[in-house]
Amino acid sequence: MNPPPTSDPDGAATSSEPSPNDPAVKAALARYWRSNITIMAVLLTIWALAGLGCGVLFADVLNQFHLGGYPLGFWFAQQGSIIIFVLIILTYCILLNRLDKKHHDELKSIRNGESA
Repeated sequence: MNPPPTSDPDGAATSSEPSPNDPAVKAALARYWRSNITIMAVLLTIWALAGLGCGVLFADVLNQFHLGGYPLGFWFAQQGSIIIFVLIILTYCILLNRLDKKHHDELKSIRNGESA
């Protein structure tokens, strides 16, 4: 009896998908999630430093400088943290697209019997 067909992300039925219990697949998934969590931790740290650090904690020091006629600490609290947040979202999307492509390529090589 043949194993039941599985489906790929496009919904097409395939029967050559690697088993999720395969140690190579488990190792690939562990690497994927470790990379994803590292990316999130770094980006959230940058967001905390920009939003809380520059906008609140270091505002008095930054207010010695001016950007667009406004004190820098005030600018970070009002506009800078929002601009940085949008840039962080863009960066996260780009990095995760690259990570997803790398992960799919790795799963494809496991499926084809190549070493990852």
